[in-house]
Amino acid sequence: MNTLLAAFSALSDSTRFSIIEQLMEQGELPAGDLIEGKGMSGAAISRHLKVLREAGLIQQQVRGTQRIYSIQPEGLRAIAEWTISKRQFWEASLDRLGDILEKENSWPT
Repeated sequence: MNTLLAAFSALSDSTRFSIIEQLMEQGELPAGDLIEGKGMSGAAISRHLKVLREAGLIQQQVRGTQRIYSIQPEGLRAIAEWTISKRQFWEASLDRLGDILEKENSWPT
């Protein structure tokens, strides 16, 4: 559960969330490419990347002088599995809401 909490906590920041989205869309990227368009210093992005690594959402490889980042599938899989496990709750809640709306619409006006 701690891993899941760390993942959600890491993703609660908009910069870190956008880094995850960028890596999911573009695949592995060097740190320099992750800085572009974010209006942040390299040091600030580095701190965000560290949080994402520690949460198990991304991994880092060193290639020469570059640090290459990519998605850590297991970290995102844990979030997906947790979300799917709550499907029954949401379906039951939506069914109850549907019943209420149906009753409300059938009341005479």
